[in-house]
Amino acid sequence: MPKVDLAHVEWRKSSRSSGNGQCVEVAFVGEAVATRDSKNPGGGVLVVGVCAWAGFVAAVQDPE
Repeated sequence: MPKVDLAHVEWRKSSRSSGNGQCVEVAFVGEAVATRDSKNPGGGVLVVGVCAWAGFVAAVQDPE
């Protein structure tokens, strides 16, 4: 995965987030998706390709 510039991305939380600060934030950056821990926004960031992200979302949404 090429290096992704995260300096000016818009981080989003789920609309289902309870607001207790224990959330994962997501940013869409071209052909990549970045995730981070909302409690530690200056910490590590996981970046994956959009295909990998789509597979993850599909797996989470599948009840089986």
